[in-house]
Amino acid sequence: MPHASATWRDRAVSPADVVAHVRSGDRVFVHGSCATPTPLLEALAARTDLEGVRLYHLHLDGPVPFAGPEHAGRLTSVSLFTGPALRTPVAEGRAEYVPVFLSDIPALFSSGDIPLDVALVQLSPPDRHGHCTLGPAVDAALAATVHARTVLAEINAQMPRTVGNTVVRLDRVRAWAATDRPLHEHPPSHATDVELRIGEIIAGLVPDGATLQMGIGGIPDAALARLGNKVGLGVHTEMFSDGLIPLVENGVVTNEHKAIHRGRSVTSFAAGTRPLFDFIDDNVTVEFHPCDRTNDTALIRENPRVVAINSAIEIDLTGQVCADSIGHRIYSGIGGQMDFMRGAALSEGGKPIIALPSMAAGGTISRIVHELKPGAGVVTTRGHVHWIVTEYGAVNLHGRTLRERAEALISIAHPDARAELARAVRQVRHFSVA
Repeated sequence: MPHASATWRDRAVSPADVVAHVRSGDRVFVHGSCATPTPLLEALAARTDLEGVRLYHLHLDGPVPFAGPEHAGRLTSVSLFTGPALRTPVAEGRAEYVPVFLSDIPALFSSGDIPLDVALVQLSPPDRHGHCTLGPAVDAALAATVHARTVLAEINAQMPRTVGNTVVRLDRVRAWAATDRPLHEHPPSHATDVELRIGEIIAGLVPDGATLQMGIGGIPDAALARLGNKVGLGVHTEMFSDGLIPLVENGVVTNEHKAIHRGRSVTSFAAGTRPLFDFIDDNVTVEFHPCDRTNDTALIRENPRVVAINSAIEIDLTGQVCADSIGHRIYSGIGGQMDFMRGAALSEGGKPIIALPSMAAGGTISRIVHELKPGAGVVTTRGHVHWIVTEYGAVNLHGRTLRERAEALISIAHPDARAELARAVRQVRHFSVA
């Protein structure tokens, strides 16, 4: 009898035939980031016979055809971490948003709090043992494939085969389409002068032997580009992008000082370009694990000198950090910020960092504010906040009074905003700041 992996292409069907297994009223998990199964989503959106299907997902890349207003009532997006394509539907009430720690999402599926009928995923081709992988996006997708009643897949010949806890057996998949297409990419952004300065300041806070958690964008990339003189760095993060590759190839990242997964860079997902996908393909030094492991505070804190680099939309003068919304408008999600902020704070020698430009909207609005906008969500509380970095410097708010926090934050605010911030402190707190 031929092995399943030898005949899987013969058993592939069209994307329309794959999503024919979705029924009205189903709760469907959709694989996200660079692994978004776009052909299956397009086929699903083409069905006009469905009603009441709820699609649970993190950030999705590429076209998101089910988000259009013509699908209202038939296909409903439920973002566990939203992105550009879903911001307007959420704001208009046509889509839903769940504020939740990234580390808590797999348990929503395993506990049955969100009972999944279908997991819609993109997989790498099976090996000779019949094992596919979830490629660059394990996050909550592994839990979805384990606990959903039905697993439906796009098996993409260009999907990198990743190492770690990322396997989905072919015999777990009810139906699949075979494709050979490039994954969705996140090209590195061109860092601004402000981002370059912030990256330089962050790099100065990173000691030799540190364990890094970083995100994607100009500031993390600028910080990574300035770590070339460091020694023995490690990586335990929820995600990384192309900026990490030179540090690995040049021997800066060795993971030799880590206590958890020593000798391995650990992540939950990766987002970048083709060189990144080639780098992680069958790379035994990079392990992908579900986000309830990568973002487990108890594990993060075991590593030494954890430096967690996260971003914010705005921060008030008491240290409250808004990172998921602009006022009432949902912009992204809670994600893993608090998981790593707390884990780094508990790590021996750790440094939780929130980094942001001092101004927004083309230099017209201060990101350091005397109070958050109405409706703004506090992702990192004033009790959890430590280091804040702008292009004007770095301050540590931990253990500081409200007066000291205000003084520190005003000192790294844009000079044009400092007088107004000081005036607001005098009016609200009844004390003057230097």
